[in-house]
Amino acid sequence: MLLPILRWPDPRLSQPCLPAVLDDDLRALAADMLETMYAAPGRGLSAPQVGAMRRLFVMDVAWKDGPADPMVLINPEVLWLSDELALGPEGCLSIPGVVAEVERSRALRLRWTGLDGVRVEALLEGFAAVCAQHELDHLDGIVTLDRLSSDARATALAGVLA
Repeated sequence: MLLPILRWPDPRLSQPCLPAVLDDDLRALAADMLETMYAAPGRGLSAPQVGAMRRLFVMDVAWKDGPADPMVLINPEVLWLSDELALGPEGCLSIPGVVAEVERSRALRLRWTGLDGVRVEALLEGFAAVCAQHELDHLDGIVTLDRLSSDARATALAGVLA
């Protein structure tokens, strides 16, 4: 089922999420989030973006360029962040029309629970690392605009709010 995506400045996008409990409702939410993400079309979607204030996000960084490779990350934890940073463009399904240059770590090691209840640990690099950090921000009540200087924020919003 397609879910409505909250738009900034909805206050729920600024609230930290609670831990998720793996049950049938969460599995159904994850399936609906993947369907919504692909239809949007995006590469990542967090639970708070659809109004579910739980620590869950889905992502698939490959599907626009090749076969789908969906990931469902429940209660993700950052174990390590690379000191090497990269500045790159980021868009957000909750802030349509805005693309901003955001600095992120080039790699991170994450631990999360999968839909099967198994704990997973993986090193994510490049675009997958950027996407995961973007979605992790949503779980902590942070949107892309919060990562920008006031001048960069004003510039990013100029075309959208005009």
